[in-house]
Amino acid sequence: MISSIFGKTKPINYILILSFLFVFYWFTVFILYSIPYNSNTILLQIVALGVLLFDIFIINFIVKRNKITADHSYTILFFTLLILIFPETLLDNYSIICSFFLLIALRRLLSIKSLKAIKIKIFDASMWVAIASLFYDWAILFLILVYITIYLYNPKNIRNWIVPFIGVATVFLIASAVFILIDQPEYILNHYKFTVSTTSEYLLEWRHSLRLLTYIFAILLLIILMFIKLSSSGQGRINTMRLINIFFLIGITITLLNSNHEISPILMTFFPATVFMSNYIETIKKPNIKEIALIASIIIPFIILLIRFI
Repeated sequence: MISSIFGKTKPINYILILSFLFVFYWFTVFILYSIPYNSNTILLQIVALGVLLFDIFIINFIVKRNKITADHSYTILFFTLLILIFPETLLDNYSIICSFFLLIALRRLLSIKSLKAIKIKIFDASMWVAIASLFYDWAILFLILVYITIYLYNPKNIRNWIVPFIGVATVFLIASAVFILIDQPEYILNHYKFTVSTTSEYLLEWRHSLRLLTYIFAILLLIILMFIKLSSSGQGRINTMRLINIFFLIGITITLLNSNHEISPILMTFFPATVFMSNYIETIKKPNIKEIALIASIIIPFIILLIRFI
């Protein structure tokens, strides 16, 4: 039943996913975490929700345009289920917006495999990473992904290595001018503190550490299985999956650097994680086993959610 619905890309899939996310966002904010209504923040919450919903379309576009997965909707389904497992990600509006810009940056980097307009794509990706870092300072680490992409596709052109600096500088110059106009000239200096807020109490509490470590271990296992399968694939697809893998590892690093009572940065890892999960589901050839796996993947997040809040 699940495979018959999400096994193909249909408009009903978007309706189901978007409707559920819309309801679950407000349910999480006002019921699960009992955050009082505040007229000063409601606009930002609406913007964050709109960005989160638009993420669904961006994710689907990336996987279809780059042929990362087959023609199905498992990726957006798993993205939604991961939010169920980590509902606290919905509380950090800035992290949601940051993740959105990182997705756009990744989209530009993956398109470099065509070897067309490479400098423009590197410039765009660098700009999007810099914009993302304005909302979450550690996101600047994703510039590592930009340079790895250059190394994989066109390392001999020295100008490619300089372009990211120009892209970042462009964003910071424009942002500085904007902040001066709105009378916040010190914003950038105060924003980029790169603090490490990992707390041992949080990681030692089994409810949190088990959930986080199980997630990391499971995705790393899927990555290993995926690359074993990809050993006979073309270099283009392998490079694409390498970049998605590195995207995940950078996101996990940022998450571990900021593991406290709210691990909202983990939202950055959801897209690559859903790609690995979708690719694994594709390897299951027997329909009955695939159906069982899909049903389990839906039931387990709800069980985890209930255990946490009962």
